[in-house]
Amino acid sequence: MSGKSIVWFKDVTKDDIPLVGGKGANLGEMTGANVPVPPGFIVTADAYFDFIDKSGLGVQIKRMLANLDTNDSRKLQQVSTEIEKTILAAEMPPALAVEINAAYARLGKGLVAVRSSATAEDLPEASFAGQQSTFLNIEGDEEVIAAVMKSWASLFEARAIYYRHQYGFDHVKVGIAVPVQRMVQSQTSGVIFTIEPVTSDPTKIIIEAILGLGEGLVSGEINPDLYIIDKKGRHIISRRISCQDKKLAINPKRDAAEPNLWQKVPPESQRQQKISDADIIKLADLAEQLEEHYKSPQDVEWAKEGGHIYIVQTRPVTAVKETAEVQADIKAPVLVTGVAASPGLASGPVKVLHDASEIDRVLPGDILVTDMTTPDFVPAMKKAAAIVTNRGGRTAHAAIVSRELGIPAVVGTERATTLLKDKKVVTVDGSSGKVYSGKVARRIHTTSVISLAREAITTRTKVYVNLAQPELADHVAERNVDGVGLLRAEFMIARIGQHPRYMIDQGRGAEFTEKLFNGLCSFARAFDPRPVVYRTTDLKTNEYRELTGGHKYEEAEENPMIGYRGAYRYVADPEVFKLEIAAIKKCRQAHKNLWVMIPFVRTVDELRQTIKIMEGEDLKRSTDFKLWMMVEVPSNVFLLDKFAAAGLDGISIGSNDLTQLILGVDRDSGKLSKTFDERNEAVMMALEKVVKQSQKLGITSSICGQAPSDYPDITAKLVTWGITSVSVNPDVIGSTREVVARTEAKLKA
Repeated sequence: MSGKSIVWFKDVTKDDIPLVGGKGANLGEMTGANVPVPPGFIVTADAYFDFIDKSGLGVQIKRMLANLDTNDSRKLQQVSTEIEKTILAAEMPPALAVEINAAYARLGKGLVAVRSSATAEDLPEASFAGQQSTFLNIEGDEEVIAAVMKSWASLFEARAIYYRHQYGFDHVKVGIAVPVQRMVQSQTSGVIFTIEPVTSDPTKIIIEAILGLGEGLVSGEINPDLYIIDKKGRHIISRRISCQDKKLAINPKRDAAEPNLWQKVPPESQRQQKISDADIIKLADLAEQLEEHYKSPQDVEWAKEGGHIYIVQTRPVTAVKETAEVQADIKAPVLVTGVAASPGLASGPVKVLHDASEIDRVLPGDILVTDMTTPDFVPAMKKAAAIVTNRGGRTAHAAIVSRELGIPAVVGTERATTLLKDKKVVTVDGSSGKVYSGKVARRIHTTSVISLAREAITTRTKVYVNLAQPELADHVAERNVDGVGLLRAEFMIARIGQHPRYMIDQGRGAEFTEKLFNGLCSFARAFDPRPVVYRTTDLKTNEYRELTGGHKYEEAEENPMIGYRGAYRYVADPEVFKLEIAAIKKCRQAHKNLWVMIPFVRTVDELRQTIKIMEGEDLKRSTDFKLWMMVEVPSNVFLLDKFAAAGLDGISIGSNDLTQLILGVDRDSGKLSKTFDERNEAVMMALEKVVKQSQKLGITSSICGQAPSDYPDITAKLVTWGITSVSVNPDVIGSTREVVARTEAKLKA
């Protein structure tokens, strides 16, 4: 077959990687196995090499790359741009252009996807997947030719040059083939695992589905339906239907900068099952066909257009450890490094903000870069694809909000606002704390399936979630969580925007109560009857001063972190605390699942006086109203029996403050981030003591700090010691459930 410029999918197999690349070979292999693949042809690597040879570009490219320091990001990008421009300025051989247009006509013309397929792609020792570009919604003879040329040029994008240099490949000997495939305008799409990815159970098939194009799932924007099918009996064991309020569709404007656009899903369709039971079984049949053909479990991408289901990609199932080790394959230049604050990978153009007044500049998909975020930044953070800050640690505002929104974040970089320039496309890796130059591809949806499958596991130890944003309540409530273990008040107060004492003095105390009531009820209503543990306000003086009227009532403290906060504030200013109690009582009239947790209690007497104020307002412990206390001050650890005797149903460990106060480390300091570690021996001794003593005292124990979200080994230890529940960030619900289940199984054995 060597020497051909155009081949059709039906004419190639998995053995033709040198000619058509990994992606092209796989499309041909599936077509030959009678799997319904969208039809197409491939402009071969031989055609690319012929173009490079006849145009004399090989010599020019070698000269441009000679002595290039790939660690010099600016020079690397400059050379990359020069090579791409040189390739695009050359003329495609006329005979090849005629062949491509003839094949396009034979395909039926219309919309096509023009993809890249490197000839070394998918080899274990050199995976080039994601290094080159894909062009969607291409239509017309000239447009297809241009897209093929752009695919060739993308072989020399900065990240691809860097990658090949790291692995010692000769830049002009690596070829690229270009599959041209009919676009599937998916009404629904998704992925399939032919093996249960958590326990590696071969008797189950896992399918997830969304409305619209599959990119909506890959990006992590959409929470999919999840269906579990028994492989032998071919029946649906369980289904989890998600609420989908938007979908990704092809942009009808051919010259638009973005090939796809978001569309609203009608309210009556948002909670419907995405595909029929018959389609679920059909997809299971196709997936098993692929598994039998490739002789190994498969990770399959599918799409449905009209009445036809298509398979658009299949790969061997990778180990679950993929999510932890995927970063080893990222070889793009690192621009800045900071603290890994919220996991995930996202790419987009940089938008540097110097003040919260600039938040309107942030557009959906931007990378928000700023010195440090405050609650005023939240509207922009919701639109951003990722967050990068100069200052802050893992418990800073940017880190907390990013984890709750489910977007990557890197904090404490010190110089991000200087080193990252507006409009430059970067990739933020919130798992490793690095920001890379350019766009780095990664298959996020694989981890989505794994996470959802993990969630389906049943555990004795409850898995709760940490929340603060009312808009996310309904979305997270659909997940398999046992309730909210930490509902933060701070962001709801920030939205009210005015100091409560300021509102009282204006005769508007009832307004404060009403607004807080609305926020509380959005969570209690969404999770009812599951418990929602509300941590009463714990704003520090510097945060209160930022509210309207705050400067009048709050003194400037040198160290607000250990200043006028928590239970001491309730005792010192009970009138403000009573506004909060009134909001809690009003919400509990409709939702008895709302409980209360008192933060930062320094002394037993503070707790007693706080309880006395609550009982004076007729908010008392009962069978359906539990009172918890945060354990975040060392005195709580030493005197837990006395705190419990004051009248508690349970405690929850605030590992952030407890670590800070045990180690004497500012938790928001980027410079001290390596010292701030919940796994420190002294901190772990405190955790063990609290959990075991809680058991003896007959009260429940939980943890709601950052520790169990970041360190599965801590979660395992806590379960071993007998903790009642763990409360984690939304992004790790599934993985935490799995850790808990495995630990419980070991204890049982």
